[in-house]
Amino acid sequence: MWWLLPCILGFIRLYLDGVKVLLYQLFNRSFTLPAGNEEQEGLETVKKIREELHQGKVEFMYLDLASLTSVRHFVQRYKAKDLPLHVLVNNAGVMLVPERRTEDGFELHFGLNYLGHFLLTNLLLDVLKKSGKPGKCSRIVIMSSATHYGGRLTLDDLQGRMCYSAHGAYAQSKLALLLFSYHLQDQLWGRGDPVTVNAVDPGMVDTALYDNLSSLAHLAKKPFAKLLFRTPAEGASTAIYAAAASELEGIGGLYLYNGRKTESSALSYDQRLQTKLWKESCALVGLQQT
Repeated sequence: MWWLLPCILGFIRLYLDGVKVLLYQLFNRSFTLPAGNEEQEGLETVKKIREELHQGKVEFMYLDLASLTSVRHFVQRYKAKDLPLHVLVNNAGVMLVPERRTEDGFELHFGLNYLGHFLLTNLLLDVLKKSGKPGKCSRIVIMSSATHYGGRLTLDDLQGRMCYSAHGAYAQSKLALLLFSYHLQDQLWGRGDPVTVNAVDPGMVDTALYDNLSSLAHLAKKPFAKLLFRTPAEGASTAIYAAAASELEGIGGLYLYNGRKTESSALSYDQRLQTKLWKESCALVGLQQT
């Protein structure tokens, strides 16, 4: 029964982290700005933006981050347009889904939340570098979560085959995104590339992301959601801030929560682990290591 212990601990850690976030949100106002994962929603959003702005060009391009083939096809279509790329926000994700695999055979949280973004970002790096310049860097924004504090990364079992825990898998994927974010920024700085990378934590946001909570947790969530959870607009604020704020020009390697620089877990700053994960990720998605 000893092998069940990591699963149980992962479950407890995730919910304790959730309670901490809710307590913070209870006593602190949400950071706000002045200002979908479904194809039809994307098209409707484009239509709404066009109606509101009456200028510029808005276009929707479908991408399935749970499919490495889809990621590669998306990048090919984007590059064929010969457009610059000044901001890339890696925002897609799933949480607490029952054990499932992507079409490439990866555990779904790890494959969609992390590997899909890892491949997408690397394939678009040349466009981001070309689009940025000193004093006006291109920006990469990576969506993490406070659950990463309880995340553990076992490189010989990234797929959770030894002991699957949806809670542990989600926390691991968010920790992996931070390790990736910091390592990528170090690489870019080392080469003098005009691209910054920052990770953000949106807080607990009232979206469909929580649909896979256990029945008991779902019932417990309902009375608190409207009172304590962030709205989708509030949850998006820190990501938009990271993508557009003038005071963050040229600044990268940050973990931002509620519009402020915050310390992520000690494990996320482990450079040896960052390097090992990078090499393993390159091998998994078929990228040449850099």
